[in-house]
Amino acid sequence: MVENVLWPAYFDAELTRSDGRRLPVDQAVPEPTVDEIAQAVQQVGYDATVERGKTYSREYTARGRVLAQGTTDTTKNDLVRAVGAYLAVIRGG
Repeated sequence: MVENVLWPAYFDAELTRSDGRRLPVDQAVPEPTVDEIAQAVQQVGYDATVERGKTYSREYTARGRVLAQGTTDTTKNDLVRAVGAYLAVIRGG
């Protein structure tokens, strides 16, 4: 089974690209949570598993991560962009 790991840093508007953000600032949201990311992954149509005690290698605090399962039909970049779009909707922006 193909799993893609999605870290909150990928979607965090307060981080720079070198800090781990993967979306343009205008598509990112400030301080996304793993629960919001998991909800967005499910809206895109994939299964999501939240792992709360994990720390992204470029950060010092554990914000967790989301495993998106069954993503054989998409690239990670496309998945990140789709999840980012749903995060903006979830946040009301």
